[in-house]
Amino acid sequence: MRQRLGVNVDHVATVRQARKAAYPDPVAAAVLAELAGAEQITVHLREDRRHIQDRDLKILRSTCQTLLNLEMAATQEMVKIAYEVRPDVATLVPERREELTTEGGLDVSGQLEAIRKATRTLQDAEIAVSLFIDPDLDQVRASHKCGANRVELHTGRYCQARRAEDRARELSRIVDAAKTASKLGMGVAAGHGLSYSNVQPIARIREIDELNIGHAIVARSVLVGFERAVSEMLALMRHPE
Repeated sequence: MRQRLGVNVDHVATVRQARKAAYPDPVAAAVLAELAGAEQITVHLREDRRHIQDRDLKILRSTCQTLLNLEMAATQEMVKIAYEVRPDVATLVPERREELTTEGGLDVSGQLEAIRKATRTLQDAEIAVSLFIDPDLDQVRASHKCGANRVELHTGRYCQARRAEDRARELSRIVDAAKTASKLGMGVAAGHGLSYSNVQPIARIREIDELNIGHAIVARSVLVGFERAVSEMLALMRHPE
């Protein structure tokens, strides 16, 4: 299966917000990503607005030529914003204000009714719903019970593993979760911590149809430019052998 690359431009906004400047603009980065072949733009509008701002989301909705994926907490405020902006996909993620980045997947089985309610509200607005979960079979099944269209498998433990046996074990968990989700009729994405050095084993998993990658691409773009950074990632995804 040919995988779609979703480029997360959050950390372009992180650089901007460090100085509260008008640049660099994540909207401009999204344009360059699409020109380089990205087929989705991903942004996380956090409750504390530490990087992406409401303005960014609104402009991206009117300028994005591919798919717009909004990562968001399953709160009343964020559901309302998504309902008004109408991204193509809403990815529900856990969110804690003190964390540097999203740590771990959503506990769908532990808050089934609340996530089911948010899922239905978003789907009423014709927004596909993806749930960002750990590669755990119980969480996959709970996501299906919620009526989610998709799941995104958290690849953080795989990416952080240092020993070959640990990395192989985590990769196996991702494969099993992807196969289970696919058999249940859900689309399957993967993301978190993926980089130029570890993306290919994930890209070989046939059931995964989308990778969302941000920090590695933004970091690489500082050295080689945004379009080249996206193109290099796509090349690794397209030729994972």
